[in-house]
Amino acid sequence: MGLRVAVVGATGNVGREMLEILSERLFPADEVIALASRRSMGSEVSFGDKTLKVKDLEQFDFSGVDLVLMSAGGDVSREWSPKIGATGAVVIDNSSAWRMDPRVPLVVPEVNPEAVHGYEKLNIIANPNCSTAQLVVALKPLHDRAKVKRVVVATYQSVSGAGRDAMDELWNQTKKLYVGDEIVKEQFTKQIAFNVIPHIDVFMEDGYTKEEWKMMAETKKILDPSIKLTATCVRVPVFVGHSEAVNIEFEQPITAEEAQEILREAPGVMLVDRREDEGYTTPIECVGEFATFVSRVREDATVENGISLWCVSDNLRKGAALNAVQIAELMLNKGLFKRVRAA
Repeated sequence: MGLRVAVVGATGNVGREMLEILSERLFPADEVIALASRRSMGSEVSFGDKTLKVKDLEQFDFSGVDLVLMSAGGDVSREWSPKIGATGAVVIDNSSAWRMDPRVPLVVPEVNPEAVHGYEKLNIIANPNCSTAQLVVALKPLHDRAKVKRVVVATYQSVSGAGRDAMDELWNQTKKLYVGDEIVKEQFTKQIAFNVIPHIDVFMEDGYTKEEWKMMAETKKILDPSIKLTATCVRVPVFVGHSEAVNIEFEQPITAEEAQEILREAPGVMLVDRREDEGYTTPIECVGEFATFVSRVREDATVENGISLWCVSDNLRKGAALNAVQIAELMLNKGLFKRVRAA
């Protein structure tokens, strides 16, 4: 029996990616409904070889819907996810609204699949932050082997993480620089074209940004609360694909060769690590791929039991849409959807 699935925020970057991945992975849906705000009602989005007419979220009846993939922002999710969950549908939310709520599991299927069983309190499951998702996929198999003690990570995050308007701003600024026109800043605090900005989300009292705090808090919730993590999150002039330079201190000894062997067999990881020109992965190569790519694995001689590595992933996929669909697949395999379970 197929499911009845709704995608909220279907006209956005991640919503469109959710529809594409549902089609690519042949998710067993009898019906897929595209939902968005009233101003998008009647517009069209692609689902495989079909075209879906977008319906108004506020007028839609969720009775009989099994699964809702929510990618419409935190405010919309805070208002609508509990209402939808109360109808019996399971909401997998891509915003930050529910990630740290103790009643809501925060899930990366390759890392903590067992956490999905906690969804029934609110019928909501949270998707992690895009930069956290790829990080914990790389950390998990190494943590199982040598126990991660401390992580220092610098992220190089693409503009697609800030939405379609941010991608347009990079494109428009780049064109204007070539012809000498005035640069307009609307989505970012500084010029993004040919620049890097060490500022994602709002600043907190301790000097970290909210994005950096998310990586710290979410890694603890998903992987291990004892892990110490510090992050510097940077926006870079790349359209799609987040990169991370990761330094890991372990409790137990581990060599670079052991880490490579572990990562080579790890679920969700693609190891591309040849110590030669082009023997590593960059954001361009990861676009459209499902894997989290790991390269440049090497020992850090400045700390005991230290490893450094480079991690790249398509942030619209593993960092958002793919992870949400993988959670849905995990639930389906465990027989957790009520209508399927009853059948």
